[in-house]
Amino acid sequence: MKIAVSGKGGVGKTTLVAAMSKLFALDGAKVISIDADPDMNLAAALGFGNAEKITPLVELKDLIRERTGSTSEEFGKLFKLNPTVSDLPEKYSIVINGVRLMTLGTIKRGGGGCACPEGVMLKTLLNHLILQRDEVVIIDMEAGIEHLGRASIGAVTALIVVVEPGKRSVQTAFQVKKLADDIGVKTVLAVGSKVMNEEHKSFLRDALQGIPLLGFISYNEKLIESDLRGEAIFTANEKLLSDVREIIRELKKYT
Repeated sequence: MKIAVSGKGGVGKTTLVAAMSKLFALDGAKVISIDADPDMNLAAALGFGNAEKITPLVELKDLIRERTGSTSEEFGKLFKLNPTVSDLPEKYSIVINGVRLMTLGTIKRGGGGCACPEGVMLKTLLNHLILQRDEVVIIDMEAGIEHLGRASIGAVTALIVVVEPGKRSVQTAFQVKKLADDIGVKTVLAVGSKVMNEEHKSFLRDALQGIPLLGFISYNEKLIESDLRGEAIFTANEKLLSDVREIIRELKKYT
């Protein structure tokens, strides 16, 4: 199963990715979680206490230069479009709570999201993970889906958009859905997050018509407590795990 998770900033994408990753691992699956969000909070959510010490792949300039063949200090215009990446998941990942984590980082220079050595490296790596590996792959993405290469689009089991009760979050969901439709993502689904009551659930069911809704993650103060203690977000949080188990159960109906 290969899952990409998107949505407006702050809606709970990382919470969903971390909990899903843990539950798949508990079920005996090999799991690779990919942090492709600029905030890069997935390591902390999984319980890694030194997340700030992780160097994102996109910042490993010598590695990118070596693999792409770009020779200038600022990455020249001539570079390989098919760098070797098959060894990177083992070499540039850490294992946390039974989950293998890779942190990609984000391309910061203007226009750098696509036709540059860093962009080629990230897309090639994701294509490899989605198309050629047999693990469960779960990608924590930003609101867009620019990281995904076209070769991997059709192989993504599902793109899940996380949506909190609110018009701006719903608007972002439909923007992601349109972009996904335009580039051929076959299955786009939604998860409601930070849901406090039946009114919130009803709002999301009505507002998200056209995007199948897998379920809801309840507003959960234990997530704040885990963050304050520097623990994994699922530590002693059966409510979160129960919510996400139901979401996974529904997701499997689409695979």
